[in-house]
Amino acid sequence: MLKHFYATPQRPGRVSILGSRGFVAAAIAQALSADKIAVESIGSDSIDLTTPEAGKQLAARLQPEDALVFVSARAPCKTPQLFMENLAMARAVAEAIAQTPPAHLVYISSDAVYRDDLELVREGDCAQPGSLHGAMHIARESLLQAVYKGPLAILRPSLLYGATDPHNGYGPNRCMRLAAAGQSISLFGEGEERRDHVWIQDVAAIVRLVLTHRSAGLLNIATGHSHSFRSVAEQVVSLFASPVAIQGTPRQNPITHRHYDVTACFKAFPEFHYTTLQDGLLATHRQGMTAK
Repeated sequence: MLKHFYATPQRPGRVSILGSRGFVAAAIAQALSADKIAVESIGSDSIDLTTPEAGKQLAARLQPEDALVFVSARAPCKTPQLFMENLAMARAVAEAIAQTPPAHLVYISSDAVYRDDLELVREGDCAQPGSLHGAMHIARESLLQAVYKGPLAILRPSLLYGATDPHNGYGPNRCMRLAAAGQSISLFGEGEERRDHVWIQDVAAIVRLVLTHRSAGLLNIATGHSHSFRSVAEQVVSLFASPVAIQGTPRQNPITHRHYDVTACFKAFPEFHYTTLQDGLLATHRQGMTAK
């Protein structure tokens, strides 16, 4: 689903990243800087994208040769207020790129755009979000597609984990923090649901590849290997010397699984290989989860 403008990778002149202090944005900036790619991180302390003047402010910061990575979001988006704030941010970006179109635009979306009960996910599947969070991302994707006529890459990551994750989501991140604190890990039901968990450094690596190839199109970011939440918890617990209990709870919702067909990713980047869950959890453990 991705097409490369450059068959052989080339460094972009400069990459402007919206969302400088966020979990994903910081990892992308670090990966690009390590590759000696010029980075300008633009956070809310310099431009508040929810304000009416944000579009003009951002347009003044952009340069025509820039690659722009749009990561900023108020997440998770669970209320109408947050939904509208996220759309205001997208409006500001749309206004900016209409005035100063960058050479390349990359939008970090989410796999929440897909139907909740969709078990096998491919890029060509119709997006039918069952949450405000997914609906917000679809709306922002559509706005960018309508306004920007250059190479646009839309990336939809699955569940992410890493040492600096701020959301403490159900899965590796919460399990790691609970185990580090010596607290028991509670599962939904018995943790039967299988999901695809992606290490944050792999997300940054994919974005770097997209930028250096000036890729356009749609790509899911997923490893192709789904694990039950109980399996995740057991792997996390095994990393700690002190025993940690894993407890099931009465099930409130039906069991659903999600798997990914990752053919498109390996066609686009045949030399790229995702980090296994075992290795990603070990690296996260060694880095140490930040307190939540």
